[in-house]
Amino acid sequence: MRVVFMGTPDFSVSALDALIAAGHEIIAVYSQPPRPAGRGKKLRLGPVHQRAVDLGLEVRTPLNFKDKTDIQAFSALNADIAVVVAYGLILPQVILDAPRLGCLNIHASLLPRWRGAAPIHRAIMAGDAKTGICIMQMDAGLDTGPVLLRDSMDISDQATTGVLHDQLAEMGGRLVVETLQNLDQLVPEPQAETGMTYARKIDKSEARVNWQKNAVQISRQIRGLSPFPGAWCEISGERIKLLNCEIVDGSGMAGLVLDDEITVACGQGALRLTRLQRAGKGVMDGSDFLRGFVVNKGGILA
Repeated sequence: MRVVFMGTPDFSVSALDALIAAGHEIIAVYSQPPRPAGRGKKLRLGPVHQRAVDLGLEVRTPLNFKDKTDIQAFSALNADIAVVVAYGLILPQVILDAPRLGCLNIHASLLPRWRGAAPIHRAIMAGDAKTGICIMQMDAGLDTGPVLLRDSMDISDQATTGVLHDQLAEMGGRLVVETLQNLDQLVPEPQAETGMTYARKIDKSEARVNWQKNAVQISRQIRGLSPFPGAWCEISGERIKLLNCEIVDGSGMAGLVLDDEITVACGQGALRLTRLQRAGKGVMDGSDFLRGFVVNKGGILA
């Protein structure tokens, strides 16, 4: 098929590669404009933009679709279909209607569970047992369109957002190729009217750990915010990112360090911190972290 691909972050790259490997013609790639990044604030291409450049594909980066020129340019592509995954812009109806077969969205949740911006983070933070990918026919609503194909996977008690991100990105690429191969046979399934939740964007205020919460809640917070933006606490007055942990036996005053392996008492239960990061340093496992940073048994984490 003649496909317009619309995506921006790392999560979208797997789908672009999968469509190309399956023999589809990518007639244009739409992505968010380059953003200032790094200390020098130089403009940096997003992952999809960079991948498209490497592949020699045409890239377009409109700020929105309010300009008639951008709408006309999109319509003039005469695409069979558009595939949208984490693009970052709301598409007006005139864009949704332009491709001959409409627009498909790759969404990283089991709709109607977790519509919105941060479905992977929210699934872990809420303690969901499963997540997955839905290939959805796009309409004017926010992730409200009928689902053509879905697949699911278990969320383990050690899964982080980073791990699920990569697994779901691969699943999304596989499912969208399967969808295009069987498009004339698939029956759109309207989303259930019950069970809808909204995965609001992660706010920085959610990242600080409150040790008064129980170990299960804090574990979900740490894993759900790993690697970005990263849950954190203060250890010896220094802000430390907490990127993974395990629930262990133990009890004590909330925030109390119980041993020499960074086991910390919570409001109920305890956690051993297994992946940590100091500002400006690389991510380390607990034992490596302790070689360069003193965490005293009996200390209190804030």
